[in-house]
Amino acid sequence: MKSWEQVLIGPHASLHEALAVIDRTGSQMALVVDAERRLLGTLSDGDIRRALLKGVALGDAVVHAMHLAPVCARAGEDRSTILATMRRRGLHQMPVIDEERRVVGLEIFVDFFDTPRRANWVVIMAGGLGTRLGDLTRDTPKPMLPVGSRPLLETIVRAIAEHGFARIYLAVNYRAEQIEAHFGDGSALGLDIRYLREDRALGTAGALSLLPEAPSAPLVVTNADLLTKEDFGLMVERHVESGADATMAVRPYEMQVPFGVVRERDGHIDAIEEKPLQRFVVSAGIYVLSPRVLELVPRGQPLDMPALFESLIAGGGRARCHHVRSYWLDIGRLPDYERANLDFAEVFR
Repeated sequence: MKSWEQVLIGPHASLHEALAVIDRTGSQMALVVDAERRLLGTLSDGDIRRALLKGVALGDAVVHAMHLAPVCARAGEDRSTILATMRRRGLHQMPVIDEERRVVGLEIFVDFFDTPRRANWVVIMAGGLGTRLGDLTRDTPKPMLPVGSRPLLETIVRAIAEHGFARIYLAVNYRAEQIEAHFGDGSALGLDIRYLREDRALGTAGALSLLPEAPSAPLVVTNADLLTKEDFGLMVERHVESGADATMAVRPYEMQVPFGVVRERDGHIDAIEEKPLQRFVVSAGIYVLSPRVLELVPRGQPLDMPALFESLIAGGGRARCHHVRSYWLDIGRLPDYERANLDFAEVFR
């Protein structure tokens, strides 16, 4: 639900006020939260009706009628898992909470089957050599390696289509004929698939200069070696709402130092930290770019996405982060490829 904040009410609100919220939003449910937006309970029109039958008055506080132990989804939980839970429990709405029980969203059952058709184009960078996978990519481009029951790139394309995107550009170079033979014009998948043919490697952003015309809406760009359940449509919506020029999907990355780290000052040891864990925020290889950003991409010249973001920021443009909290895997090394095949049946069945 896009405007889920409108269904939040405080614990001292009256049942009459809660009914007004439910009626105005059409949500069939109000979420009772404290001052920090931590979920205290839920309140449906059925809860209110049952409370009235027990003698609770419309002027009484919602705490006298709310459901104290609602079924909730966790922030970043896979949407297919949420849908399965809603089906199993017969739920029409499900609050989404973070680790502190703060409400961060409200899932509506019918929304899972009402994907809007989006005008945004998607560019998938599928021209890389995949040299880190050794012999696997000697005769096959990395995006066409089988993961589970189909090529990796087909899973990416299908996931994008599920979010309502229909026009997809595939930036191709190495063994491009295999990709084009598999997807054709996309009509078999109900899509409009076109190709940006690189005559040399143009990096993770350079192929954007090959677009035949400028898009009229924000453009989604993603690498072709990512398996993810992230909602690309939601990412576009957040980008538009923020007013940003560019959005970069990011995720946490942890790296443990294998030694004891010595903190010293003026030759004296202040402390020793044994094998500390370093935490970073790194790019997840998915981007949303407003049309004007493409003016910064030189025609036919190699360019990587970090350099494009740096150029935008240096010129006063606004770039924001979109935190990926769903399944995500970069297939860059052989162990990653093996894991992708193990995960496929569970995550992308």
